[in-house]
Amino acid sequence: MEGAPNLCFPPKFAESMRLAAEEMLQDVMQTVNDAPDGDWISGSEEQVRDRFAVFREQVYQSALQARIDAAEAAFPPSADDSDRPGDAAAGDEA
Repeated sequence: MEGAPNLCFPPKFAESMRLAAEEMLQDVMQTVNDAPDGDWISGSEEQVRDRFAVFREQVYQSALQARIDAAEAAFPPSADDSDRPGDAAAGDEA
C-alpha cells in the first residue's frame, strides 16, 4: 500500500483505545496490589511487563487496521467491476 493516504484521525483513534488503556492500567495497579508484602517488585514486575506487551500489540494492530480501513474507504469500489482488465482475461480462460 505504498502511498496510501494518512486518513486516520489520531484523536479519534486515541478515544477508541481509551477504555482498553484504562482497563490495562487498572490491571497493572491490581497486579502490584496483589504482590506479596516485601516482594512488590519481583512479585509484579514480570506480570506488568507481560500485560504491557499484550497491550502494545493490541494498540499497534488496531492502529494498522485503522489505517487500512481509512485507505480502503478513500478508494470505494466502482459500481461495475466487469470492466477491469483482469476480469476480461479470466473470462476468456473459463
